[in-house]
This record gives sequence, C-alpha cells and structure tokens, in this order.
Amino acid sequence: MPGDAAARPRVIIVDDDRDTREMLTLALELEGFDVAQAANGLRLISAMHVDRPDVILLDVMMSWIDGFELCRAIKRNPTFAAIPVIFISARKSAEDERTGLAAGAVAYFSKPIDMDRLVGRIREVLAGAVESPAAPA
Repeated sequence: MPGDAAARPRVIIVDDDRDTREMLTLALELEGFDVAQAANGLRLISAMHVDRPDVILLDVMMSWIDGFELCRAIKRNPTFAAIPVIFISARKSAEDERTGLAAGAVAYFSKPIDMDRLVGRIREVLAGAVESPAAPA
C-alpha cells in the first residue's frame, strides 16, 4: 500500500555482533518496524544524520565507544537528544541497568532478549510513554 512505509516506525539497531543485528532486524520487521543497522557508534552517528530513527536499540559492549558513553553523547546532542534509547546487552547486573538508565536510556534489556517485552516497550515509547520504568510495588 502506498505511503505505509513512511508510517512505519524506524528503529536502528547498534550492535557489533552481526547475528544479533540480523535476529533483531528480522523479528522487528515482522512486527511492522522499518529497521536499520549499525555495527558501531560511528556508523550510528552517520546513519542518524541521513535517516533519523524513532528509537535506538543499543548494545553496551562495542569497539570504539561503549554503549553507555554513546548514549550519553546522543543525549548531549540537541539534534538527537529526544530519540529514545533502549539498551540490549549481555551484561545483566543491576548496576549495568542503573548505569544505562542514568545515561539516558528509557529501558534496559538483557540478552537473550524477550522479544514480546521488547516490542511492547518500543511501542510504549513510540506512543509517548517514555518515562523510566517504575520501581516494582
């Protein structure tokens, strides 16, 4: 249908592991997202200038710059600060999650990723519910 592609939310996956990028791309495309990939922070920055994403999925452990630093840099840049960042990482500690949220992310998911939860959180973020996750009651 004409025009549908423009209405599809754009997600960019930043992870130096190609298999992870491919798996997430396939799963998110099946959910109706327009997905781009970047192998590292440099590629993300150039991609954001060309085609601004609606959401960034960001790995923590990457070469050149780690995800926490990259997230802080995105949040300091007025052009890109409003783009929500969701961490996807093999690092599972509560400290890593706190660091990710403190860096400016709206969510932190540990690998292996629960795709239903991830897709749900992306949709919440796109709907404008970008507050940090509430503490359990």
